[in-house]
Amino acid sequence: MKISEEVMFLENAFDALNERYFESALPKIAITIQSTPRAHGHFTPWDSWNDDGSPIKEINMGAESLKRPVVEIIGTLLHEMVHYYCCINNIKDTSRNGSYHNKRFKEECEKRDLIISRAPGIGFSVTLPSNKLVDYVCSQGWNEKIKLFRTFDFVEMGVESNGESADNTGNDENAQKKEKKSKSSTRKYICPCCGLSIRATKTVRVACMECNEQLEEVHKDS
Repeated sequence: MKISEEVMFLENAFDALNERYFESALPKIAITIQSTPRAHGHFTPWDSWNDDGSPIKEINMGAESLKRPVVEIIGTLLHEMVHYYCCINNIKDTSRNGSYHNKRFKEECEKRDLIISRAPGIGFSVTLPSNKLVDYVCSQGWNEKIKLFRTFDFVEMGVESNGESADNTGNDENAQKKEKKSKSSTRKYICPCCGLSIRATKTVRVACMECNEQLEEVHKDS
């Protein structure tokens, strides 16, 4: 297969999902396949492409993540389409520069046959296809469409998203700096709904008066 064939499949899937779950309200978007370290995909909320004079946004699918089952790939595509929907409808679905997914995002996803769970540091972002979405994927004949994927895996090769090696055992100075940093007594807490954040020097229980939600501690390894 050619990468262009994979992109064409994703574009056709986008159109079908757009019609089924968004009443075809999502404008044209650029769909790309590139490496996305530590993520299965991402949505670019600004006009990062130009289509013959018309600015358009982007959904990127992680090249390494295409090795997953097609139903999970479609789940990721739909996840990013929800971000797109929220963007053009002025729904604040994330905070912390788009990394923390709030309850509004969860609600919009669950309207569209996705199962969303929460994880430390990223909020309601962990995505699985519901049985209803699995049935739809099967009905479209998409089960074995993706056969080409990038084999290099940033996590498996010990590379973090910032490009540094995850194995610093050969650099005592860096290891000592990281160890010293990890011993910091400062803790960060964030509201799972609106993204309000505070810092404390000890473990605390704090609530956001605006959302009536208890703030969650953001762990350093998230």
